[in-house]
Amino acid sequence: MQGTLNATDVRRHWGQFNDDIVREGPRFVKRNRDSWAALSSEHLKAAFATFTFEAELLYEEDGSVTASLKGFDLVENGETEEEAFDLLTEELIEYANEYQDNFKTYFGSPNRHDQFPFIMNVLSQDDTEGVKSLIRCPVGER
Repeated sequence: MQGTLNATDVRRHWGQFNDDIVREGPRFVKRNRDSWAALSSEHLKAAFATFTFEAELLYEEDGSVTASLKGFDLVENGETEEEAFDLLTEELIEYANEYQDNFKTYFGSPNRHDQFPFIMNVLSQDDTEGVKSLIRCPVGER
């Protein structure tokens, strides 16, 4: 790949390498048979920005609201739409951290492999509000 840096050179010029990533853009590195990419948090957010979530709301007979994410086995129930949505957001953050903690297993699993870009979008957010903004939810719309 054109523009791929040698890991030995990167190690020798670590400070400059980091400055270049943030100011100039992503870099690709090769070490023996392994290759990897380095990019800033801003670039990471941009790369995965289109991987958002769609929530579905179910209004229960007891007046509570159940919220779930399409394509994910995440479901939460709250007394209100807002509470269900907040709980679902927290559950999504917990799941993204679990995915990262067990990356080899989750990424290698056929039913979770395609979730990777969505998980990266969650992990790249600065806070809970950032994650919440990734979920399209018809809160207040019946």
